[in-house]
Amino acid sequence: MSIAADSPFVRLHPDDNIAIARANVGTGVPLPGAGSVSTTEPVDLGHKVALVPLAKGDPVRKFGQLIGFATEPVAAGEWVHSHNLAVGSRSQDYEFATAIPPAPAPCPERTFPGYRRADGRIATRNYIALISTVNCSATTARNVAAAFDQSLLADYPQIDGVVALTHQGGCAMQYGGEDHEQLSRTLAGFARHPNIAAYLILGLGCETGQGSFLVDRNGLTQLTLPGEEPETLPLMMNIQDVGGVRKTVDRAVGVLKEMLPEVNKFQREPVPVSELILGTECGGSDGNSGVTANPAVGIASDLLVAHGATSILAETPEIYGGEHLLTRRAVSREVGEKLIERIRWWEEYTGKFGVEIDNNPSVGNKKGGLTTIWEKSLGAIAKGGSTALRQVYRFAEPVTEKGFVVMDSPGYDPASVTGMVAGGANVVVFTTGRGSCFGCKPVPSIKIATNTPMYERMIDDMDLNAGTILDGVPVEEVGREIFEKIVAVAGGEKTKSEQQGIGDSEFCPWSIGPVL
Repeated sequence: MSIAADSPFVRLHPDDNIAIARANVGTGVPLPGAGSVSTTEPVDLGHKVALVPLAKGDPVRKFGQLIGFATEPVAAGEWVHSHNLAVGSRSQDYEFATAIPPAPAPCPERTFPGYRRADGRIATRNYIALISTVNCSATTARNVAAAFDQSLLADYPQIDGVVALTHQGGCAMQYGGEDHEQLSRTLAGFARHPNIAAYLILGLGCETGQGSFLVDRNGLTQLTLPGEEPETLPLMMNIQDVGGVRKTVDRAVGVLKEMLPEVNKFQREPVPVSELILGTECGGSDGNSGVTANPAVGIASDLLVAHGATSILAETPEIYGGEHLLTRRAVSREVGEKLIERIRWWEEYTGKFGVEIDNNPSVGNKKGGLTTIWEKSLGAIAKGGSTALRQVYRFAEPVTEKGFVVMDSPGYDPASVTGMVAGGANVVVFTTGRGSCFGCKPVPSIKIATNTPMYERMIDDMDLNAGTILDGVPVEEVGREIFEKIVAVAGGEKTKSEQQGIGDSEFCPWSIGPVL
């Protein structure tokens, strides 16, 4: 893709019959490659305009791919959006492992200052966590965390904080059922996460999601701390056993205070970039997400893979409509079919509730120029770069494969990122066109703006501006800038969300079952 500086529109592919506005455009503006055709009405930043006349039922193409069908005749130069474009029936041509990209040339070994845990895993942050098994212990966990303010942690500079991982579930579900197992897998993923140096599980005592189930099912043990053999500390507490909320808060605060000197012994040291696991997310997307930030993240993803690291693409409902491009890149038919099995599951899952996956583009997405889920998905999967798809994981499963992988998750940002972090992601990049202000303790989240007006308006929240691509800066250049930011943040540079203390409320396990 190249962007001509003299046109307010960009045509992404020679087969496209629409162009994308690089800025707010008025009436009578000439269109690129469309002869004497000009806009017949105003077109906002990120929105689409027809380059040729479209009859009712004609396919509309962006990125060279189908994004929907005209629902009424559309004149050349006319705005194309929800009033005249929609998805229809589709028949995807699935091929498996037919276009496996060659492995990228290995890059020279690169390091960053990270924390090395006793089992060899690499951390980018150094937190202590309170893991709430159920909503009934959430307030207790938050009260314990609140006791550890900056003044209390001032003598422990290597500790990034004490975070309470609270949620709305944990009970009224089938014991040992799919929902229970998924919640357990998610909580265990955070307990084992390298960025959590030590943790305490807090339960009520009578909930379905018992702390003992969590510990036994996942083989949890307290993480080994550095130094001389530290005193063994409790792994979990139940409020009912301790004697109420006040007593539990006091006892938990005492236990965590004992942890502080040991956790503070961890020091950053040079560790390989190959140990990074990147979670990629897009939220508050707009029509330029798939033009600027997401493709640039794809470049950064490829660079990480070339360094031997891992990059995760999630949000299965935002892969829907573009999955056929990923199955071709799968290293085997088995891996490709894992992805299609997840697509079929989502069709069945949403169908049970009378929901259409195309309802996914939100109000804000549509104001930003996105019209259909196919369009949104084709732009979203650009975050996955161009390397081979090596594995597909269920929500919150431990990610063990190097290279580019997919994790099944909803498109809802907090839930999706929670799954990737539970799987081991130790850095997150989050692209946004509307201005999502996402943070994610205990993992840093890098915010990337898709357009310059929003970046300048929300400068205190955005870490990088990919909107410069609309001004002619090569995607590759911005992608390398993102890669360097990932390495710097992994090494301790604070993101804008960390500077503002965002991330205490974004832990969001995905509940897939009925509330009983």
